[in-house]
Amino acid sequence: MQFDVRKHRKFLLAGGLALATATPAFAIFGLGDIVFDPTSWGELVAQATTAYNQLNTFKANIEHFSFKNVWTTTQTQMRQASVGNQFGETSGMTTALNNDSPETSSTAWSMSNVQVNGSTNAYLQGQQVGNSAQLSQLAMIEASDSVSPDCLTAVGQYRAARNASATANADLAQQQLDTSDSTNSEVEQLNLLNASEAQRMTEIQAQGVLHACLASQMTVANMQQRNAAAQDLNTWSFVQQQQQANPTYVGGGSSTNSFIP
Repeated sequence: MQFDVRKHRKFLLAGGLALATATPAFAIFGLGDIVFDPTSWGELVAQATTAYNQLNTFKANIEHFSFKNVWTTTQTQMRQASVGNQFGETSGMTTALNNDSPETSSTAWSMSNVQVNGSTNAYLQGQQVGNSAQLSQLAMIEASDSVSPDCLTAVGQYRAARNASATANADLAQQQLDTSDSTNSEVEQLNLLNASEAQRMTEIQAQGVLHACLASQMTVANMQQRNAAAQDLNTWSFVQQQQQANPTYVGGGSSTNSFIP
């Protein structure tokens, strides 16, 4: 077998170039399988430094809010209701509007309104339901007597609850605006969010009762307007019937003219 010197030189040259361009590495303790690569170590240090800085930034964002005062708001305070009572005509009304007292609300409403007396009730017994303006008025009065005391109670409950919750609302607002570490951990912030949501739900539920009261009062008011309109139509129809039965047209006038009061 003949040895080719030129081919052997090519192998040596290629091997030398490969060693010249390789990343520097050093065997540790003379062991060939444990290699320290300075370039890779530098990259790892840079990555670790970047991760550490990101961690500090993330930690600061979670624990510290230095400008919370820009979120400060003022809650409108509700004044205590004070209803005049010169002759006892509004007895209990002030108490009903400021406290959770259904019995007081019912009594106050009854005292401040004209009652239907016994003689009127005796007269109404002969009226036909659905065809009596007087019974429609009685229905409106009875509906109003039902919902209005509840509305007085709802207002009183709302005022009482709002006053009772003033301290809790103020304490929550103070902690939400606090910038110390004790109230700015992730768990603490989540607890504050939950407390705020609970307060918001309580307020929504309380206002829901007031909205139901307003809807009830609107229903009673609509009864009055509707009955008044119906009564006008009935009166017009009655006048037309009487005009046809007993004509009072001006001489020479057309009998087809309608008289609208």
